Amino acid sequence: MVSPFLGRLFARPRSVEPSVSASERELWGGPLRYDLGWSTHEYARLELTLMSALRSVPQMVRGTLRLALGADRRAMITVAVTEVGQGVTAALGLIVVNTVLGALLAGGTTAERLTAALPALLAGCAIAVAGAVLASLSTAAAGRLEPKVERAANERFLAGAAGVELEAIEDGEFRRLIDIAQFGATAARSMIGVCVAAVNGIISLLAAGGVLTVLHPALLPMLLLIAAPRGWGAMRVAQRRYVSTMQWVEHVRAGRVLGNLLTSRSAAQEVRVHGVGGFFLGHYRAMAQSAEAEQSRLAKDKAATELLAAGLSGLAAVATYAALAWLILTGHMDLAVAGTAVVAVRAGSAALGALVMNLNTLHEESLYVRDLERFVEEAARRAIPATGLPLGERVRAVSFEKVSYGYPDRERPAVDGVTLTFPVGRVTALVGENGAGKSTLIKMLAGLLLPDDGRILWDGVELREADRTQVFAQVGLLTQDFERWPMTAGTNIRISDTARPADETAMAASARYAGAERMIAELPHGMDTLLARMFRGASELSGGQWQKLGLARAHYRDARVLIVDEPTSALDPAAEVAAFAKIRALAGPERAVVLVTHRMAAVQQADHIYVLHEGRLAEQGTHDALLARGGRYASMYRLQADQYAAGQPPAVPRPARGAAEGTAR
Repeated sequence: MVSPFLGRLFARPRSVEPSVSASERELWGGPLRYDLGWSTHEYARLELTLMSALRSVPQMVRGTLRLALGADRRAMITVAVTEVGQGVTAALGLIVVNTVLGALLAGGTTAERLTAALPALLAGCAIAVAGAVLASLSTAAAGRLEPKVERAANERFLAGAAGVELEAIEDGEFRRLIDIAQFGATAARSMIGVCVAAVNGIISLLAAGGVLTVLHPALLPMLLLIAAPRGWGAMRVAQRRYVSTMQWVEHVRAGRVLGNLLTSRSAAQEVRVHGVGGFFLGHYRAMAQSAEAEQSRLAKDKAATELLAAGLSGLAAVATYAALAWLILTGHMDLAVAGTAVVAVRAGSAALGALVMNLNTLHEESLYVRDLERFVEEAARRAIPATGLPLGERVRAVSFEKVSYGYPDRERPAVDGVTLTFPVGRVTALVGENGAGKSTLIKMLAGLLLPDDGRILWDGVELREADRTQVFAQVGLLTQDFERWPMTAGTNIRISDTARPADETAMAASARYAGAERMIAELPHGMDTLLARMFRGASELSGGQWQKLGLARAHYRDARVLIVDEPTSALDPAAEVAAFAKIRALAGPERAVVLVTHRMAAVQQADHIYVLHEGRLAEQGTHDALLARGGRYASMYRLQADQYAAGQPPAVPRPARGAAEGTAR
């Protein structure tokens, strides 16, 4: 009767629901589910067998081979030729062994036998040298090829991500594709080395098998009989490790999250003041100890499986050598052939064991390379069109005609039947409560989103049909959450127009216009100061200083349509007034400024104001006309004006005395 422990070793691993630690329950309410691609392939490797893995090798390596041929065809061909050459030298080496043994075991004196064996020995030395040279050439070519394949794969991934519509980036399913495809580049690189090792193993196995078949037809099954248990053991250990990774990956990631929070700069103040450090450290220790227990269980099962596989392989070896002895004693095989057979069996069994391990790795890495290919295909399907109708040299206005747009996860459209115009040479303001549709509307104005219904016309050219590259070239963005690039101050200004060569005079003029000239001059290296504390020797700016730099970036862009969204949220009152004056001044005869803000005082000087409410255009007109109408705009404006009347701060409701005292206690 088979013991339960042995039964578990022989049974195919099955994925089960991951165990949940007490720390996960307390901190996150249950197991975390960061989907980074593991679940896509949860059961794929569990169904893998040696024969199915061998049959699927061409499919597994197809994508990587395409990348390799494109990255460095010469290196790829060198690897292929040298690996085949090594297989040939391995087969010739076994033939040399047979010849040498035949000469040494033949009749005659010792000197005569050594003399007869000498040519074969010299040939064996030459073959060994040739094999070493081929191996060296293969290693050098593969080493040259691996980083190029990783770069090529990364470029495909990054180009695909950068070229898709904004709608795709905001789509959760496409974001998931990005998450799992990012592993494809490193997987493609590692597949080069694994492919080389697998091909080497296959060729070595074929060489040993071919020689054994020539020596005696019964020897090839014996080779498989010896190697099969070790191959089974290696595959079973890999599958068991994979299942464990699936079960514990969230637990391990949660522990890393705690470690990152303890070293995070943004959390540093609360970690110290609120005593969070000891709290997290205790949970980190508990979760690490749980993971350590799982690793100990895996190690125990691995040791038992490998011992069992070695025992079965040993029994097969005993049977093989017994069969060889029988063949020798019965005169069916001479000693030289038997000696060669022993060498070939050992070489073949070692090659088969290594091949199984390499096929396991190859299978796993190929899954992520296929994820990358699937992402590239989907990114191409959702890419911004590279062509379209040209825009005029001087766009005079952008018009919305009954434009609507809705997000898939919302019932009500974000923008619903809006008709308005943004003419060049004027400041146009968009106001409205949060959720009124302002952000969605300016994304469509910038060409980042296409409307579901209606038309957006750039001087008569519809956005859907326009060359989007030309649309983007006409637009400048200055938003509240504009990107703070971890680069130099100068790069942060000129990055708004990378198509034009770096112009230090223009950069200085933009900094001066934005009031950032003095601030930049006080930096350690001026325009060349690195603004990223993640790098040694870098400087950091305050929120207000960054917004001045953002205004300089918008000025340097010199776009026809400048979209300004809450640009002064980090500025003091005096700086805010000055900034709005500079923004309004940007609206010259050749530029339209679209101002989106909650600061109602900032829109007084706008040439035209559109008021949005729940995605619809509620009101429009000048500041004075809208105030005289007494509608939504007037109500919003007076509400803010009343809060700051006579220098009084906004009213804040006071809690009841008892409630406040109860809280204090």
